[in-house]
Amino acid sequence: MTGTFINVAAILIGGGFGLLFGGRLPERLKSSVIVGLGLFTAITGFKMFMETQNSLIVLGSLVIGTLLGEWWKIEDGLQRLGEIFEKRFDHSTGESGRFAPYGDFVRGFMTASLLFCIGPIAILGSIQAGLNGDISLLVIKSVLDGFAAMAFASTLGVGVLFSAAIILVYQGTITLLAAQLNAIVSKPMLAELTATGGVLLLGIAISNLLEIKKIRVGNFLPALVIAPLIVWIVSRF
Repeated sequence: MTGTFINVAAILIGGGFGLLFGGRLPERLKSSVIVGLGLFTAITGFKMFMETQNSLIVLGSLVIGTLLGEWWKIEDGLQRLGEIFEKRFDHSTGESGRFAPYGDFVRGFMTASLLFCIGPIAILGSIQAGLNGDISLLVIKSVLDGFAAMAFASTLGVGVLFSAAIILVYQGTITLLAAQLNAIVSKPMLAELTATGGVLLLGIAISNLLEIKKIRVGNFLPALVIAPLIVWIVSRF
């Protein structure tokens, strides 16, 4: 769990720095940083997708996963969770409120939560940390997340900090179950999971960062489970 705690601390420190000093940065500069992160995220997602060994498996997992996500209304659930945090902790007072400049709480929470959770480093790093205590991958992820949280918080607001709670639960759970996951997930299954995660990253870049088209990326999340499941089913025949 050490690597996960480091990751959480990096998000809180980076996000806090962005909140404290982000207001002193020109809006054009902050916007450019977000666009740059969006482009980098899109390229990273495409690179992850190229690891697929069978693109039809990725397509099938996305279709089935999206149907489940829409049925379970995951995106709406994430938004409601963000709204709960907003009502509890975002004490905006308008004219002189200390937290007034923080911006869109829900958007910051959802964007950061999805971005920090989806990716091969989050999964592989957590598995590695759980199996042999090697946290090197999670330390690398922490540095990246810290800088990203700084940029996001300066533009998207305090909601970015609360994504640390999602990271703690998500990566912590994978770390604790690493031995079991390693026994179940084969290399082909991990390859398709990574490729599917790449498509979701691309969706985040298009929808939340570059704001080209609104995509309910949260409803795609079940695809990350469906992808390795399809590989397992196919391997049985």
